[in-house]
Amino acid sequence: MATTPAPPAPAAPPKPTWDPRRPAPNLPWLRPTIRIRLTLLYGGMFLIAGILLLSIIYLLAAQALRTGSEPLFKIIGGTEIKVSSDSCPAVNDGQSLTTFNSAISDCIDHQRQAALDNLLSRSLLALLGLAIIAFAFGYAMAGRVLSPLGRITRTARAVAGSDLSRRIELDGPDDELKELADTFDDMLERLQRAFTAQQRFVGNASHELRTPLAINRTLLEVHLSDPGAPMELQQLGKTLLATNERSEQLVEGLLLLARSDNQIVERKPVDLAEVATQAIDQTLTEAAAKGVEFRGRRAPAVVQGNGVLLERIALNLVQNAVRYNVPEGGWVEVATEVQHGQAVLIVSNTGPVVPAYEIDNLFEPFRRLRTERTGSDKGVGLGLSIVRSVARAHGGHIAAQPREGGGLVMRVALPM
Repeated sequence: MATTPAPPAPAAPPKPTWDPRRPAPNLPWLRPTIRIRLTLLYGGMFLIAGILLLSIIYLLAAQALRTGSEPLFKIIGGTEIKVSSDSCPAVNDGQSLTTFNSAISDCIDHQRQAALDNLLSRSLLALLGLAIIAFAFGYAMAGRVLSPLGRITRTARAVAGSDLSRRIELDGPDDELKELADTFDDMLERLQRAFTAQQRFVGNASHELRTPLAINRTLLEVHLSDPGAPMELQQLGKTLLATNERSEQLVEGLLLLARSDNQIVERKPVDLAEVATQAIDQTLTEAAAKGVEFRGRRAPAVVQGNGVLLERIALNLVQNAVRYNVPEGGWVEVATEVQHGQAVLIVSNTGPVVPAYEIDNLFEPFRRLRTERTGSDKGVGLGLSIVRSVARAHGGHIAAQPREGGGLVMRVALPM
């Protein structure tokens, strides 16, 4: 028996072209500054008040002149009446009294309307001139009112450059702006105390943590240098020495991460091409042992920053690219260039496939791909965290992107 064909599936509705999650376009002319808004407010209020005042004056003047009302006088009789008028050519001799009175009335109404029109035009010109003066005065007054906010903004910008010693110290009456400035000064005072305490802690921790680790390393190296030591003790010493070295790397990484979380105050010209070359030179031995080949063209890209921290960026990225690579035939491409006024360091490599949803986790401390804290002898899990922190301290950023076929492309952009 023949079967009836199934009806075709309904077509999917077209996707909307507007995505509510997409940010609105940046239209600067639709987002005026607060000074412009205050100017428009002051000038607009004056303009509205002027229009209302002009309307009232016009209505009162029209009522006083009694436009369209009965004429003020009529000629009802007489002899030898002669009238001549240049403004009212319709008023001439030789007319009947009715026609003559009607012409006089029309002429007076015309003169009244002309006077009102003249008053309106002159008042509009005066209002336009006063509106221009009002907008200029409003702009100046808005700047005067907002000058404390400008002072607060300049202080905040200076503080953003790690100058926590700056204070607003706003003078004037105890109004809302002075209360805001005093609150901001109190916050800066607390931040400076916390930052000073952090610096002191980092310095003390650096000494207290490095010293015993250095002593342990020295003792282990002296013990391993004894040729008469039993094989079991030598193996134990090597294991302890590797553990101590790992602890030293962890301590150095934590201290560097704590220092690099702040803005760089002292900056010097640093060429990223030179920094990348030094990082490659320090990793050549490890790369040769793993059969990894270096590639890439390094063009000059000079930035203002801390040379030691920028070297740490390049070294961490190159070391990660070498260590997390394929067993055979791997390569690492290190390139530097200038793009859109920024110095860019790009490190890409072959390696295992990295899911896109794992990219953000790689920059978290003690996080590795599919592991946390333990299970790897390739590092302590702080390399990319330090890179991101140092890049932010220099006003830049780092972005990672999975390569097709495996590996990553790390891109560090720093302002020049």
